[in-house]
Amino acid sequence: MLLGLLLAVVAGVALFFGSSAFFRTEEVNKAQARLSLHRGLLVAEVGRFAHLTFVLARDAHVQRATLGHDRAALNSRLAAFAEQAGLEAIYLMDMTGLTIAASNAGQPGTFLGQNYGFRPYFREAAAGRHGTFYGIGATTRRPGYFIADPVRGPSGDVVAVIAIKIDLGTLSAAWAESGENVLLANDDGVVFLASDPAWRYRALQPLTTAQRADIRAGQQFADEPLTPLNWDETGDQGARIGAKAFLHVTSDALPHGWVLHYFADPRAMWVRSWLTVVIAAVVAAATILITQARRNVRIRQALHKSEAEEAALREANARLAVEIEERRTAQRRLHRTQDELARASRLAVLGQLAASVTHELGQPIAAMKNHLTAAEISGQSGRMTGRLQGLVARMEAITRQLKFFASPAADEALEPVDLNSVVDEARALLAPNIATLGVEVQVETSTGPLQVHGNRMRLEQVMTNLMRNALDAMEDTDTPRRLRVGLAAIGDEATVTLQDTGTGLRGADLSDLQEPFVTTRSSGQGMGLGLAISGEILREHGGRMSARDLPEGGAEFRVTLPLIQAGREAAE
Repeated sequence: MLLGLLLAVVAGVALFFGSSAFFRTEEVNKAQARLSLHRGLLVAEVGRFAHLTFVLARDAHVQRATLGHDRAALNSRLAAFAEQAGLEAIYLMDMTGLTIAASNAGQPGTFLGQNYGFRPYFREAAAGRHGTFYGIGATTRRPGYFIADPVRGPSGDVVAVIAIKIDLGTLSAAWAESGENVLLANDDGVVFLASDPAWRYRALQPLTTAQRADIRAGQQFADEPLTPLNWDETGDQGARIGAKAFLHVTSDALPHGWVLHYFADPRAMWVRSWLTVVIAAVVAAATILITQARRNVRIRQALHKSEAEEAALREANARLAVEIEERRTAQRRLHRTQDELARASRLAVLGQLAASVTHELGQPIAAMKNHLTAAEISGQSGRMTGRLQGLVARMEAITRQLKFFASPAADEALEPVDLNSVVDEARALLAPNIATLGVEVQVETSTGPLQVHGNRMRLEQVMTNLMRNALDAMEDTDTPRRLRVGLAAIGDEATVTLQDTGTGLRGADLSDLQEPFVTTRSSGQGMGLGLAISGEILREHGGRMSARDLPEGGAEFRVTLPLIQAGREAAE
């Protein structure tokens, strides 16, 4: 029992300090929220008239008053403005600081005739800048926030200064009425607004001789002694003013280096912490009594339940063993199925690559046969050696290109390629076929180079495939056989258009024709891989291909590729 009592005391102490830390955090968050509210109200009050002096400085009546005209009328005008805006005063000063017009003209404590050239806000405005200042009024002895702007003449020179005075005392009055402890200090650490009047014009830290000299030069706080406030920060967002402790939060997100301090009473935190400990003790005692009363009942029920659970556990173990074996069998089947699918996929790829080799090597081999035949007929076989060497090199390049089915052209160098020369090369390669079929070929090249960023060999392969398809389509027609190839630049793209007078697409769609092994030619006349390979090459180069039947017969294929700059970006 002594051990239990000791543990209860330790738990109570821990609960007290834990709850006090929690409630302290809550109170600090509440203080932060109230501080944010007060900061927002302060910023709004200070900034509400920030641009008024800028507007007044450009008022025609103010401009005339700087020249000595209508100053009495300006006094009345400024008085009306001050009354409507709720300002303490609006006044105009010449370049010496002498007030030449004021909203409180004719009233006790008027600014008219007073010289404020010593004030920092006047010096800032006289220098052509926006001036602000908080201090005790030299004439009225009432504190206020001053805003000033330069008044410029027709030549742009500063000829006067217009200023307003805002009474911020309503803020400190509102703090006092709400029962909150708030103070506002300037960048020197001097409190100039506070909910407690005893804190006003006290320094949060001792002032240096230079600071006091600056304050006296601007007569900011008149003859106030600015003695230090009896306070200190205790750490962990705590502070003590005199003998009273507070939770302390600050905000320096204010203009002119001001700092807003909020002091919250921590008594609510201690009360709630003690209340938590008491409630916890009562709940713990009640829980112990109820637990002891129900303990015997639970023990008896637990004995019967454990026997039933043991039987259920044995049955569940048996079912689990069966399920595990079933899962292992299913997993083995899955692995076998995956292996079979992988093998089937590899076989399909190998078949397609073999068919591609057969199809792509057919064209250069046929061309070699045609050239050899022509050489034998003409007796000029010596001059055909270079051509044959080129065709053999092309066959080797096409064989290397088969790798793009697995990894498309990632390691091939790209360079500027002129499509005019690509078309010329493809035409030269197919020259024997063109002559044999008697096809009239019209090539309309562009006025200048039509350069794209790509691989010359692959692009020549695309043009050769498309021109060869056109020649094949015209092989069985009786109409005049014509192939028109047009090259042009449209915007930032290059287009190559091929129009033939052949059999057309025969109702087929280009997406269908680009599928491997799909062809419109009769059985044995083609393997249906040319358009599939050409489409893949164009996609690698950032291009595209379209096709349609022509109204007068035949088909049109159009290849579009980005011109040199756009092509480089697309390829990358």
